[in-house]
Amino acid sequence: MSRPRILIVGAGFAGYRTARTLSRLTRHQADITLLNPTDYFLYLPLLPQVATGLLEARRVTASLSGTLPQVRLVLGEADGVDLDARSVHYTDPEGDGGTLTYDRLVLSVGSVNKLLPIPGVAEYAHGFRGLPEALYLRDHVTRQVELAAGSDDPKSCAARCTFVVVGAGYTGTEVAAQGKLFTDALVRKQPLREGIRPRWLLLDIAPRVLPELDERLSRTADRVLRQRGVDVRTETSVEEATPTGVRLSDGEFVDTRTLVWCVGVRPDPLVEGLGLPLERGRLLVDPYLQVPGRPEVFACGDAAAVPNLEKPGEYTPMTAQHAWRHGKVAAHNVAASLGSGSRRAYRHRDLGFTVDLGGAKAAANPLGVPLSGPLAGAITRGYHLAAMPDNRVRVAADWLLNAVLPRQAVQLGLLRGWSVPLDTASPELARVAGAPEKKLAPGTGEPHGPVKRTDP
Repeated sequence: MSRPRILIVGAGFAGYRTARTLSRLTRHQADITLLNPTDYFLYLPLLPQVATGLLEARRVTASLSGTLPQVRLVLGEADGVDLDARSVHYTDPEGDGGTLTYDRLVLSVGSVNKLLPIPGVAEYAHGFRGLPEALYLRDHVTRQVELAAGSDDPKSCAARCTFVVVGAGYTGTEVAAQGKLFTDALVRKQPLREGIRPRWLLLDIAPRVLPELDERLSRTADRVLRQRGVDVRTETSVEEATPTGVRLSDGEFVDTRTLVWCVGVRPDPLVEGLGLPLERGRLLVDPYLQVPGRPEVFACGDAAAVPNLEKPGEYTPMTAQHAWRHGKVAAHNVAASLGSGSRRAYRHRDLGFTVDLGGAKAAANPLGVPLSGPLAGAITRGYHLAAMPDNRVRVAADWLLNAVLPRQAVQLGLLRGWSVPLDTASPELARVAGAPEKKLAPGTGEPHGPVKRTDP
């Protein structure tokens, strides 16, 4: 009798945890295949430290083949699911197609940049969902400071040293806070024209930064940002982006060459093509993470609308904390569907949140206790080390070295602006010249043709 075939699509927090847990639960009694565009799991919370030169890119990754030895890895991007035939079609990194069949399917395709129909944003902004975007931003910011230092034009110098971040959630707040430290360190080595300093703007239409968190954490983060010199503007957003700047909702035009788009995420558009019930783009599942009417299909992570049993009528938010725990429950329920163990409903109460603001600064509320300053910073970094599935020693060593040595700031020149478009369904992959690219129409999720980009 052949062994059951389990196919996991996506190796983000949910998919990686599902694969790791299932490999332990099935004990070679099932064939587990993981389909993913890259050969690594990305620990997203530390991505701002890659963008600001504190950590090297490989530090925040975990090799899928190295950490999941009992799981078959297939490199490719799913582009179609035939639920009746129980098969998934994919395209590999070299453009060739393939099909994988399954007895159990786990959809954990994650999310992509959330786009809004604002003129110029798709052309001139960059997102922050994958390693290519973080590496591009590090090069771009370094280049802007270096160009500004060598410029004789005060207006050009000021524009190149102005950095606009849209979205004051977790990602945007951390990018602005740590980005300001990064550019301040750069100009200490390459002084700018007299009277010009790096300027960071953090914009959000919400009335406060970190609107999804407790107000005390929000106040702590706001205070640190302003003390550091970040220009925090709440109830403000972008109305238009151009090659030379952005027009804000209050009418002001800000000269800049850098627009970082951190307004949030939306579910991967793959789930929209399944013809199954959705909740705001997420695939509806029951408390056991199964798709109603399709008992062989499970979904978890950002692409799944999982009922929040702690708050009836709501769904669990799209956070890494929930996705990681979704994966464990999904694995147990897949194993149970194959006769190993019993099903369990997904329940989880938040244990607290941490926001790394760079240096020794952070905002955290472990077990509901609000903390700030060095203690919060230590807890935040301790949490990340405990949560990472690999590279803990290397990350800790980098943190130690950066505490006593100046950070390195050089352009590698490996990525240009056109290779990391904002309107892509694959933020984890850098675009290659001449290769077809799946894109999302701004504000929709429908594919559309290529757009012309500039790389200032």
